[in-house]
Amino acid sequence: MSISVHTNQSALVALQNLNKTNDQLSGAQTRISTGLKVQGPKDNASVWGIAQAQRADVGALGAVKMSLDRAQSISDVAIAAGETISDLLLSMKEKVTAAMDPSLDTVSRTALDADYKSLLRQITQVAGDAEFDGANMLDGSLGAGIRFLANADANSFITLSAKNMSLGGAIITMGAATSITTVTLASTIQGLLTSSIANINQALGDMGAQSKQVSAHNSFVSKLTDVLNTGIGNLVDADLAKESAKLQALQVQQQLGAQALSIANAAPQIVLSLFKG
Repeated sequence: MSISVHTNQSALVALQNLNKTNDQLSGAQTRISTGLKVQGPKDNASVWGIAQAQRADVGALGAVKMSLDRAQSISDVAIAAGETISDLLLSMKEKVTAAMDPSLDTVSRTALDADYKSLLRQITQVAGDAEFDGANMLDGSLGAGIRFLANADANSFITLSAKNMSLGGAIITMGAATSITTVTLASTIQGLLTSSIANINQALGDMGAQSKQVSAHNSFVSKLTDVLNTGIGNLVDADLAKESAKLQALQVQQQLGAQALSIANAAPQIVLSLFKG
């Protein structure tokens, strides 16, 4: 190889190697600082695309979980109110049964009727207050029920069926204006009350089953979200232990590359010795 002051091939080779090492070192430092081995499409277009699609699903599942959390809350409020109404019906049964006693005087019968009507008003109050985030499953305002998101594509749903527990309805058959001021009236209410208790027990059973379904699906969505996040991590997360070892090796290479470039740059100095007298 000829000696020239215009072209220093050794220096060029050393510089190329040093630049390559610097690029690798910069990449390693970026992966360590971000924790990602694939930060964008230029790092690995196919892997980045897959990860982005999975991130979209994770985001959508977040909306699904929010919908299911709302469903769970609405269901819990409705069940709590339904249980209270069931207890009120049991209290009413005591009053109605007592009112069927033919030996009662007018004062006692009037007192029992007042208690009975007070319990009716409480049922109306509880059913009307069983609301969460604007949704009430017990007052008849939702018709057949309400649907909630079940998957990330928003094409599958979980439905909570409404149970109208208003007075004079299909579940609680006693009307708001009913009375137990006579034995005959009390006997009539006794039959209505017995069927109402059976109806509300069945309604609460249905609501409990639906609530359990919502809870189970909510748990599944949470697990699915965790699995997707783990999958994304497997695709794009950097192995920091490996990157740490690689960083140290590249730092040594950088120092050696700088030393090699310094030596190569000094080579033309030999030309001066050739012209000394």
